[in-house]
Amino acid sequence: MQTTLSRRAVLLALSTIAMISAVPSFAQDADYPTKPVTLIVSFPPGGSSDFFTRLLANELSRAWGKPVVVENKPGAGGNIGAATAARARPDGYTLYMSSINTHAINASLYKNLGFDPIKDFAPISKIATVPNVLLVNQSVPATTVKELLVWLRADPKRAFYASAGSGTGPHLSAELFKSLTGTQISHVPYKGSAPALTDVVSGQIPMAIENLPAAIGLIKGGKLRPLAVTTAKRSDDLPDVPTMMEAGVPGYEVTSWWALFAPAGVSEPIIRKINADVVKALNSPSMKASIEKQGGTAAPSSPEELAAFVKSETARWGKLIHEKGISIE
Repeated sequence: MQTTLSRRAVLLALSTIAMISAVPSFAQDADYPTKPVTLIVSFPPGGSSDFFTRLLANELSRAWGKPVVVENKPGAGGNIGAATAARARPDGYTLYMSSINTHAINASLYKNLGFDPIKDFAPISKIATVPNVLLVNQSVPATTVKELLVWLRADPKRAFYASAGSGTGPHLSAELFKSLTGTQISHVPYKGSAPALTDVVSGQIPMAIENLPAAIGLIKGGKLRPLAVTTAKRSDDLPDVPTMMEAGVPGYEVTSWWALFAPAGVSEPIIRKINADVVKALNSPSMKASIEKQGGTAAPSSPEELAAFVKSETARWGKLIHEKGISIE
């Protein structure tokens, strides 16, 4: 009898300990965040990825009363930052700002990503979408896409384009342009949008296809000339600039996007809380205006909507990459 009671007592004690141990976990989920949060972005300061990341970090810092620290980890078309985020402790204190390249394009370009964009991440919300824009240095004697093609074909030695890096959205946008126009243009990859556009402005490289937020200031400042946007409709920020299809490139349509993820394994309550706070921020007039001022559109979503979107985008870009034989250099 004593042995039976003793066993019952032990089991009861263990059950009580387990229940008590679980309370802090739930409490931590409810109180999240209780300390600073790191937000990793795969590109250097100055580009569209960095802009959207810092904009969101500032909004969440105010909402949470805790610092959201941006950590730039550029390289390998975004893969270095994504792999770093995928390996982070899944406690909600490391988040990741993905982009069209890390979570849609790279899976078809790289044999070894260092991470699985589906299995290694928990989706939270889409953040923003933007058009890309075909840009040329002001010294290039072309005011239309057709004139640019004539100019490029006249002397192949000047046919170069800059991009934010191999495997990025701008890189694939330019490769699609080459494929659909039958033009040979050599790729010059940089470590981010800012250094790429700096060399286009200086004339070292004649052209680029870049995210509109990264280029809008240079366009409005008269330092770069826009020839076409990549979306199906014209941009409200550049109403006089035609789309690629209007400019004579049939079938050309590209929209860049960014989304927020956490490492896989973060608890559902924390994911839902972050999603609710991000959606609230994106729906605020001030943040909408900030995104629109840079040529983008706020795009809040549920985690489920983001998961479905990433799968469809991965399939779309994978099909295009394989059909066109596009590869990184």
